[in-house]
Amino acid sequence: MADLETHDYDVLIVGAGGAGLSAAIKASGAGVRVGVICKSLLGKAHTVMAEGGVAAAMANVDERDSWKVHFADTMRGGQYLNHPRMAELHAKEAPDRVRELESWGALFDRTKDGKILQRNFGGHRYPRLAHVGDRTGLEMIRTLQDHGIHQGINFHMECTVFRLIKAGDRVAGAFCYEREKGRFKVFRAGAVVLATGGFGRAFKVTSNSWEYTGDGHTLAYDAGAELVDMEFIQFHPTGMVWPPSVRGILVTEGVRGEGGILKNSDGKRFMFDDIPENYRGQTADSENEGWRYTQGDRNARRPPELLTRDHVARCIMRQIKEGKGSPHGGVYLDIAWIKEHLPNAREHIKKKLPSMYHQFKELAGIDITVEPMEVGPTTHYAMGGIHVDGDTQMSNVPGLFAAGECAAGLHGANRLGGNSLSDLLVFGSRAGEYAAAFAREQSPAAIAQQELDRLAEEALAPLERFDSAPKDADGPYQIQYALQEKMQSHVGIVRLEHEMAEALETLEALKAKAAAVAAYGNREYNPGWHTALDLHNLLTVAEAATRAGIERKESRGAHFREDYPEKSEAFAKVNIVISKGADGAMNLRQVPVKPLTGEQQAIIKENA
Repeated sequence: MADLETHDYDVLIVGAGGAGLSAAIKASGAGVRVGVICKSLLGKAHTVMAEGGVAAAMANVDERDSWKVHFADTMRGGQYLNHPRMAELHAKEAPDRVRELESWGALFDRTKDGKILQRNFGGHRYPRLAHVGDRTGLEMIRTLQDHGIHQGINFHMECTVFRLIKAGDRVAGAFCYEREKGRFKVFRAGAVVLATGGFGRAFKVTSNSWEYTGDGHTLAYDAGAELVDMEFIQFHPTGMVWPPSVRGILVTEGVRGEGGILKNSDGKRFMFDDIPENYRGQTADSENEGWRYTQGDRNARRPPELLTRDHVARCIMRQIKEGKGSPHGGVYLDIAWIKEHLPNAREHIKKKLPSMYHQFKELAGIDITVEPMEVGPTTHYAMGGIHVDGDTQMSNVPGLFAAGECAAGLHGANRLGGNSLSDLLVFGSRAGEYAAAFAREQSPAAIAQQELDRLAEEALAPLERFDSAPKDADGPYQIQYALQEKMQSHVGIVRLEHEMAEALETLEALKAKAAAVAAYGNREYNPGWHTALDLHNLLTVAEAATRAGIERKESRGAHFREDYPEKSEAFAKVNIVISKGADGAMNLRQVPVKPLTGEQQAIIKENA
């Protein structure tokens, strides 16, 4: 332990994406000492992959929009399992957070009269997504970073939190390792904000990068925090399917927002065949009417490609299973067809979707202004996460806050596109504000040396085991691959109870292997060791998602049970909450959803 490095902060933030940076800026503005840990390099946050825009009811394109309509859309998209207080705060505060971002230097696309331009997106009634072409997340990160570095915030890059440290009931800091040299670091803090993103790496096909291994979920769970809604995992309808090296990389919903249509191998636009009853009257009946909608015609109805993501993903999978898919196991997404309506279609596409044009040109050799893209569903976003208070974002563990994708409540059973970026801004800021207030009231906590020694020994165990490990034992990568394969095939877009039960058996066997896994080499530049340590997080979130999926015996939002294809009245009224028992077992219980206030009920009825 001679190389143990220690740091003291009032507020420690784990994660440097949109939520983490928003929290850091707000906490620093409150006058407390702030430190930020990021698993990778600053600027490589997953927020940059949110390309389509920030959902905020600014009414710049359609004056009929308001926070009330946005609230109603969010609740309907989440199948009313959302935390209504969070949905209301989000809808009310998102416009101010976007304007604040603009005041810090964010450059948005503009309307002809100079306002922030907003585009259509799935599940949103009016054009609501403020955007910068299809690089909105990148612009957000650039702006937050540029603003944040002037706030006196300390950043610790390529540093991974291994465990949270507690003092009695409250959180007291974090035990970490430096990815480059393998040295251990201890961060003492009055409050900790987790902003670590999701857990897409528990699946084989995902838009998520290597960092998304469920770290925040597991850190909180092991520290005694509750998880909620873990059965709801969003499979984005459109990820790249070819070539294999880029399979799963996101193809933004902005392509469909700008007029892109989905076709099967017969050239048929299949989304018109399966429009839910509750969307009839809101959805276009013809290609031309749908095109008018994407161009901002307030009298047109939205195209079926802009139905909610869970529905579009299942429609695509149905085409593939019926043998009507593309050559590489997807379907076709065609934006080039708009040349029928726009004489300058090529320039329009390159201006509105510059990243997508470059992505397909460089990675797949396809010019999207001329030919269609091959796309298919990809694991994209976790609606489930740490159970937090709707106002403060604090978990049931005092001093432990969470924001962004690793927190839960706002999105319910399914997230609307664009709500993730406004979620980061609204609740990242709230988490930072309340974490700073909490930390100011705390006295420094003592951390026992023997606890640090125990954590170091646990972290080094895979390296220590290598010489004595059986030569034919699975290594960390083999265990991770087996987990991803099983989750993809048995806990994916379409679920069955016996398959999920089989997945649980596999996870139990993999847990035993992970507990004895060995990693070769020393502590420096050792991704095998890092993967061995990530396995605990992946196995924890995979088990939570699977157990919650078995518990919810219905189909709702992003959770589709082929053996229970209908919605259940009983499950319409409960969230599934997960906690860690004293014996280490994963405990599930059904908790009544938060009730709507009278005003909220009236808003939803008015905007039905």
